[in-house]
Amino acid sequence: MIWLRASSSPKRSFQEKVDNPSGKASGYRPELDGLRAVAALLVVIYHIWLGRVSGGVDVFFLISGFLITGQLYRASTRQQLDLRRTWGRMLARLLPAAAVVLVTVTAAGVLFLPENRWLQTIREIFASALFFENWQLAADSVDYLARGNETSVVQHFWSLSVQGQFYLLWPLLVALVALVVRRAGLTLRRSLVVTLLVVFAASLAYSVWLTAENQPLAYFHFFTRVWEFALGGLLAVVIQSITLGRAVRVILGWLGVVGLVSCGLALQVSTVFPGYIALWPTLSAVCVLLAGTTDSRVGADRFLASAPLRYLGRISYALYLWHWPVLLFYVVVRERPEGVGLLGGAGIVLVSLVLAVLTHHLVEEPVRSARLTNRARWGSFAVAAAALVPVLAVAGTWQFVSLQKADWGTIAQDDLDHPGARARTPGFEYAGRPDAPLVPPFIALGNDWAGITVGECRESHRHPELVTCSTPAEEPPERHILVVGDSHAAQYLGALIPITERRNWRISAITKGACPLTTDSDSLPGDQSCLDWNAAIIDEIVELGPDAVFTIGTRDVRVGLTERTPPGYVAQWRKLEEAGIPVLAVRDNPRYDFSPAACVEAKGPDAPECSTPRAALLAPEPPYRQLPDLPSNVSFLDFSDYFCDEEKCPPVIGNVLVYIDDNHISGTYMATMTYFVEEAIETALGWRESGSPEDA
Repeated sequence: MIWLRASSSPKRSFQEKVDNPSGKASGYRPELDGLRAVAALLVVIYHIWLGRVSGGVDVFFLISGFLITGQLYRASTRQQLDLRRTWGRMLARLLPAAAVVLVTVTAAGVLFLPENRWLQTIREIFASALFFENWQLAADSVDYLARGNETSVVQHFWSLSVQGQFYLLWPLLVALVALVVRRAGLTLRRSLVVTLLVVFAASLAYSVWLTAENQPLAYFHFFTRVWEFALGGLLAVVIQSITLGRAVRVILGWLGVVGLVSCGLALQVSTVFPGYIALWPTLSAVCVLLAGTTDSRVGADRFLASAPLRYLGRISYALYLWHWPVLLFYVVVRERPEGVGLLGGAGIVLVSLVLAVLTHHLVEEPVRSARLTNRARWGSFAVAAAALVPVLAVAGTWQFVSLQKADWGTIAQDDLDHPGARARTPGFEYAGRPDAPLVPPFIALGNDWAGITVGECRESHRHPELVTCSTPAEEPPERHILVVGDSHAAQYLGALIPITERRNWRISAITKGACPLTTDSDSLPGDQSCLDWNAAIIDEIVELGPDAVFTIGTRDVRVGLTERTPPGYVAQWRKLEEAGIPVLAVRDNPRYDFSPAACVEAKGPDAPECSTPRAALLAPEPPYRQLPDLPSNVSFLDFSDYFCDEEKCPPVIGNVLVYIDDNHISGTYMATMTYFVEEAIETALGWRESGSPEDA
């Protein structure tokens, strides 16, 4: 969060002097400290014990808009708006504490985080330090392969990034309004109110639309959050014109506090925000600000202005920065993904409070009162740079070392140390080293995804997401296989592409994450994008005219579910039957509720909890054998015996990690299946006479 102090006194937090248009201050508002403290406590409590989002972040956005707009408005009325000073002060107040946390997280990450989380964490540390973590998370939210990322130890910096972007752009907006007002002879207050109303309405409308269209993206998007800052800004400009009786203000104060506390309990904030529902916590904060100081013994401000809450408000920025990494490292070290418990959570709060107090008094306050920060023309920028450089240096060093470890190469098809799928063939005897390391290295797992990187891609006129990528081949190619469907179909490119290195085959792919080849959205119910993609794809396939379509033939290979072949799959195959195009339908691989590779890294490859009984995942007979009247063009391929033995589905086969996450096969393991996939295709389609891999 950003808790920008609005007073010239470094000893006061939130000492906001809310001015009337003449510039006369109306006094310190201590309830702002308390409001900030309550919001911070809710964020911490909800994160640690409830595993939910409280709406407290939205309150901080509104308060930030209230404070900075008030400052900029008053400076503009005096024609003393100084953008350099505004930006420098913001950077000097934010970066030192954030830098201490990020450097500490880097050191702790090297010691405690599993290697498969390193590169993601490093990427997000850079994003957090440079105020674009929200955009990094937004990009991951629409990147199918990134959706399986573990929760980052710096993920909470997304809100700091949003506020940093706000503090960069908002002074420019107010300065532009002030410039126009002076040149056009308009009234600053009225012009600013109109501008803020337009920004508020436009951002809220966009927020409502994007939340309905793509809520994960909307949650981190800067422009879906601007209206919350604008609402606070509107209040800052007009609050002096609002006169309310004491009784009304007492009611408003408690209504705001109760509304804020209850928001996270009544709503699943992380899945419905930030559309119009976010008006709940923001309007609750507006009620508290309108209530102000009531001087009533039963007013909410009496509670909010208490000494403990005011102090907690002063350290709440540091508390917010620390609580999340302390929580995440506790979960990693203690292996408590299911919850931290009452005592564990209390320990997390205590450690976070101690770190927050130390950071506030040893970092924030000294920097804020330093001569360099306050007197040198560019001193605040120098302070910010001095804080930022160590973060970039240590994160850069960690990244360099990590990339060196991740650049491990590949394994040869005849690698004795890493036979992979060959270890599942009858009569196999291991002839490699007894101490051969597992591959791919854990740090490289996130990038161990096969794809067409050499060749060409073209976008279809039928649908913007119908993109066909093809490997190069001599014309005409001997065979043309088209991979169609979701990521589970795409992962077989790891086995198919190596065939092109030996034979004149062309491998093409039209894939879309979480969207199988179907007539209904089996994977994501109500996913109109998937339905539209499927509606256009048959004509695209017919135009390409492949020798066969390679796709997934079942789903729900998961503990607690019954594997099935959905009717929508069969309907699409029937359309291809009418076009005379053969279909290779592959039985899906197992999916888990944990990451087998992460389990191996933590407990070892032979740990029983890292394997799952085969019978809990796979029925003796695949579901398609029970279906009547299947299209004649479909051949079914079942590679289950390469993922599971007779009793269990292990995380490691032939010294190769089978999975990169909880459901995707590693590109390295899939490459060891090349000859078996090639043989199965040729047998199913009667192509064996054109070449056989039997002697390979």
